[in-house]
Amino acid sequence: MAPEPHNGGGRDERETDMNYRNLGASGLKVSEIALGSWTTYGGSVAASDTTAIVRHAFEAGINLFDTADVYVKGEAERALAVAIRELPREQLVIATKCMGRVWDGPLGRGLSRKHIFDACDQSLRRLGLDYIDLYQFHAPDADTPIEESLRAFEDLVRSGRVRYVGFSNFDHHPTLALQVAAIQKRERWTRMISAQPRWNLLDRHVEKEHVAFCRRNSIGMIVYSPLAQGVLTNKYAGGARPEGSRATGAFAHFLESEKAMTVKNLAAAERLGAWCVRRGFEPAAVAIAWVLRHDVVSSAIVGATSVAQLEQNLRATEVKLVAADWREVEAAIAGGSVASARTRSAAKPGATKGKAATKRR
Repeated sequence: MAPEPHNGGGRDERETDMNYRNLGASGLKVSEIALGSWTTYGGSVAASDTTAIVRHAFEAGINLFDTADVYVKGEAERALAVAIRELPREQLVIATKCMGRVWDGPLGRGLSRKHIFDACDQSLRRLGLDYIDLYQFHAPDADTPIEESLRAFEDLVRSGRVRYVGFSNFDHHPTLALQVAAIQKRERWTRMISAQPRWNLLDRHVEKEHVAFCRRNSIGMIVYSPLAQGVLTNKYAGGARPEGSRATGAFAHFLESEKAMTVKNLAAAERLGAWCVRRGFEPAAVAIAWVLRHDVVSSAIVGATSVAQLEQNLRATEVKLVAADWREVEAAIAGGSVASARTRSAAKPGATKGKAATKRR
């Protein structure tokens, strides 16, 4: 059954075209598009360009900026600190993460109480902030009891250094995710308000269990890689590796390790591109809008190496498709007949009167 569009949110007082959604069951409103910094800021993008992109994102209505201590070993946080220095702190939602290795030795990674506290303090220093809006487990840590990690997060919230908590990449560990929810409920600790999984038209594994888990526990998804690391833009059509793209940079190995740039995925992206050409859309906007049409999604994280690329991604907020259109998009990705999908839709009463997947409010 096709998910209903998200109904929460509202317009920014600065009159941007951005929509806002509550993050999970919390009262925290985040922009439905977030700006991430994985492999970009502090890495492949120059400092001056980073500042220009972040400030343009803010002016466009983005208030959620996601990073992690492990991104370029802290350099992403430092770059973000410079970029937000002149922006109003009370209008920003800064999200970062801990778990990955950021210093040497046995204490340099993990979710022990010591590492969490030390990692939080170091992130605050790099970001130049007094508190973190959303602090997240970057991934599970098999070497630490989950109760210890959760108690550390609770104490950070009570200390004022952290406002909200969430977790990332727990979608591959459903039993552990259930434990997290149960422990926080039992102990009456601050609940996880967000989950950060990978979800896009080429990778829909979260639909098996994690989506239902998040709905049951009122957790909002902050989805990463909605463009499958750029594959869904169709810029790698035919195996091309455009100069300046991720495929030609220092982080090209992520395309391989996450199996994003496979022959099957490239073919699917070409079919999506062809559909978009016929309908007058850009593939990036359609792919991001597809993620945003799910009611469990609070925000989709995009990466941008230029203001122009950011603008391309922001057009997702302008995509208005009905349910029948989305079935055609999914059929194109799957390699099925778009004509057949259209015929099936026409056979259903009222099929052409579906709601738009994203709308300006």
